[in-house]
Amino acid sequence: MQQTDQLTVLAQDLKFPEGPIALDDGSVIVVEIARGTLSRVADGQVEVIAQLGGGPNGAAIGPDGKCYVCNNGGFKWIERNGRLYPGEEPTNYSGGRIERVDLATGIIEILYADCNGQPLRGPNDIVFDRSGGFWFTDHGKTRARERDRTGVFYASNDGSSINEMIFPMEGPNGVGLSPTEDELYVAETLSGRVWAFELSGPGQLTQGRGNPRVLTDRPGNHLYDSLAVDAHGGICVATLIDGGITIFDRDGAAPKFVPMPDRLTTNICFGGEQLQTAFVTLSSTGQLVSMPWATPGLPLNFLN
Repeated sequence: MQQTDQLTVLAQDLKFPEGPIALDDGSVIVVEIARGTLSRVADGQVEVIAQLGGGPNGAAIGPDGKCYVCNNGGFKWIERNGRLYPGEEPTNYSGGRIERVDLATGIIEILYADCNGQPLRGPNDIVFDRSGGFWFTDHGKTRARERDRTGVFYASNDGSSINEMIFPMEGPNGVGLSPTEDELYVAETLSGRVWAFELSGPGQLTQGRGNPRVLTDRPGNHLYDSLAVDAHGGICVATLIDGGITIFDRDGAAPKFVPMPDRLTTNICFGGEQLQTAFVTLSSTGQLVSMPWATPGLPLNFLN
C-alpha cells in the first residue's frame, strides 16, 4: 500500500498545474492552466518555458524532442477558500488546438486546430505510440445551458494527418496505452468510467470501434481525470472528488485507491530511478508533489 506520508512538495503556488513530464535531469515540466504557461520545476524553482495562453492541458514529448501540448482554449476560474477551480467556457475562449513547443527556445507552433473542418474544442490529454503518432482526447467546453459532444483523435506528429477515431464520448479526459500497445485507455470524466479499446496497429481500432469495455470500478462518488500506465499494466487514474489515484487492473480485479490531500488530484506521471517515483498534480491547491511508488512506471515513448 502506498503511504501518503511520504509525499514531498516540489512546487507550490502553481496556477492549476497539470500535464507533468518527469525529465531525466530531475526537472519536471508542467502546464499551469490558469496562468497559460508551460513551466519547468527544478530544485524548488519554477521557470516559464513558453507563454501559451488559453488553457494548456495535457503534454507529452514527441519523437523530435519537442513538447506537444493540448490547449483547451481556457476557462472561467472560480476561487473559493484559497483553492482554484475551472468553470465554464470564458468570454475570451481562444479555441482548442494542439501546440508544439521547442523546449530550448520556447517557440510555439499550432499543429492542429480542427479535424476535417470541425474545430477542436477542448483538447485535454495526449500519448505517443511507438510509431510517433499520438492519441489525444477532446474534453469539450461547457456553457451555461449546453456542452460540446466530443471524442478521441489520432494524429501524426508532423501536422499532416488527424482523424477522429472515437465519437461520441462524455467528456473524454485521460488517455494512455497498454505496455504492448494493444489497448487504448480513456478516462471519461462525466460518466466516471475508464474505457479500454482494442487496437490492431498504430492509430487503428479493431472492428466494432475497438470492442470497448469498461474497466471494473470501485464504489463511491468520484470522477476521473488524467492517467498513466505502470510497467505491470496497471492503469493509474487521477481521481476527482474523493481526491487520489485509482489503480485499475486491466484483467478485472478490484481497483486500489491511493488518497491524496486535494479533491482535484488531476495527473500522475512516473520518473526518477527505475521510474519508481510518482509525480502528482494537486491542482486546486497549486502543488506538484512526488512520492515513492511500489510499481515502476511504464517507460514512455521518446522520453524514458
